[in-house]
Amino acid sequence: MKKFVAFLSVISLASFAWAGTAKEDSIERLQKSSEVLNQMVAAPDKGIPEEVLSHAKCIAIVPHLVKGGFVFGGKHGRGVATCRTADGWSAPAFISVGGGSWGLQIGVEGVDLIMLVMNDKGMQQLLSSKFQVSGEGSAAAGPVGRHASAGTDWKLDTQMLTYSRSKGAFAGLTLEGAVIQQDDDSTNAIYGKDTPFKSVLLGKVPTPELARPFVQSVDRAAHKADVKEATDEKK
Repeated sequence: MKKFVAFLSVISLASFAWAGTAKEDSIERLQKSSEVLNQMVAAPDKGIPEEVLSHAKCIAIVPHLVKGGFVFGGKHGRGVATCRTADGWSAPAFISVGGGSWGLQIGVEGVDLIMLVMNDKGMQQLLSSKFQVSGEGSAAAGPVGRHASAGTDWKLDTQMLTYSRSKGAFAGLTLEGAVIQQDDDSTNAIYGKDTPFKSVLLGKVPTPELARPFVQSVDRAAHKADVKEATDEKK
């Protein structure tokens, strides 16, 4: 009996330590995502056009997505997403991005990934809590720089625009084949329970205090883009 009680104690301590680590990792991910977004806004000539950002319905950021490999390519990372609601941007939903691709690849590269959901169809895909990116109609490499209109059709049927940042510069990224789904571990660590992905992104879940800086960063970036868009339309 004593051995059994001791065993349960070890399991409880291990679970507590894991929960603490998961929460710390999730908080760090929120902070890094805010940094990526702030740096993107601070570099308009090399970043995501404000016109594109002002039309985005949801924003997902994956700091330090790892891609690459030998013969078999792959990509994996964890990030956060938020969507526009009637009351502002939603609380963050935690996501993981995984998937693979064929091709001769050598080396491993870490990049920051930003995904912008541009229309209702793309938003429904995200709200499903798990979907695979496939085809140009689903996701496309987004335009970069101050002017997004020239030579692009991003306002048509593209559900998602994707960007990567490596060594300070943003560029369009192809994510075909990647699977985006809810990160259950981080969700439980931050919200204290298994909170539905859809409820979070639709604004039905209050933003935890520790996640407010991230949501505020998104709100500032989007507000700046919205003001710029309105100003340009008046010219």
